[in-house]
Amino acid sequence: MLILALVWWAWSAFVWAANVQHPGFATMRAALLGSSVLIFICGLVIPHSFSSDATLFAVSYAGVRLVHLALYADASRKGNASWSAIAGFGLAVIAGMVLLVTGSFLGPSTLAVLWVLAAAIDYAGPAWLTRERLRGLQEVAVAHFAERYGLFILICLGESIVAIGIGAGGKPVSTELVAAVVFALVTVIAVWWIYFARFADIAQEQLRVHKDPVLAAADGYSYLHLLLVAGIVIFAVGLRFAVHDLTDPLSDAARLALYGGLALYLSGIAAVRWRLTGDVGYEKLLTAALLIAAFALTSDVAAWLETAIASAFVVLLCVYESWNERFWRPAAG
Repeated sequence: MLILALVWWAWSAFVWAANVQHPGFATMRAALLGSSVLIFICGLVIPHSFSSDATLFAVSYAGVRLVHLALYADASRKGNASWSAIAGFGLAVIAGMVLLVTGSFLGPSTLAVLWVLAAAIDYAGPAWLTRERLRGLQEVAVAHFAERYGLFILICLGESIVAIGIGAGGKPVSTELVAAVVFALVTVIAVWWIYFARFADIAQEQLRVHKDPVLAAADGYSYLHLLLVAGIVIFAVGLRFAVHDLTDPLSDAARLALYGGLALYLSGIAAVRWRLTGDVGYEKLLTAALLIAAFALTSDVAAWLETAIASAFVVLLCVYESWNERFWRPAAG
């Protein structure tokens, strides 16, 4: 989850930087190419990023973040972004990356502590240290933001489908396997529907008319969307075990991933909705609570039935939202 938080922050940083650069500019193309190579290296070494490849991961990741700062500095030179805001969170980025690289040379326990601290400092830069300056940072291209963050959600949903296939790999086809795969796919589709059927459009429209769009975009998309992404990733882990174990009960950790991941995803959507509209998604919070209750009550249930139970909750939520159109009306003011 720490690595996910770091990768997410790099993605989010480039969404913001790309918002102030023309895609045809040479600096933009060079920055994207260079950062793509560096983040690809990060991806290759993630499995060993807390051990033998810690330094390679840290140096490559720090390179991505420094390329982002250079891209922003270029945007400031062209008058497209505020230099005072960039300098403020730039100090937080540099401090975080120094801790990240330093920690990679130390033992596992110290490494973990320094990397958590590095991520916390990097996240805190625009959140608290330079928050007031962010209002004048740049204009927000609403469609650009909505599209880029929606793409990340789609990537994670695609990976959850891959997880289903990995879990089913090598197993003989049986009634339980077919049932588990069907329920798992239905759940993934429902998770997609909850975000893209109406929520994504409503969030985009609310950001477009928001009185404080820069801070709303930072909170609603850069920070709170991490809850959605983490929820989908954790849920995918639970799906992989559920499809693999089939008739055996899942371990507590696997069940918590299955139900807890969905609960985190729904809570994240409720949080984004509240930040952008001031309205509380009680039905999502209720469904999240029911999913956690299901985790507590299903310790002896066969794995394939766990997928059916999880699917039932999110499908019922989709049915409710389709029926209750008033759900999508933002709160007054």
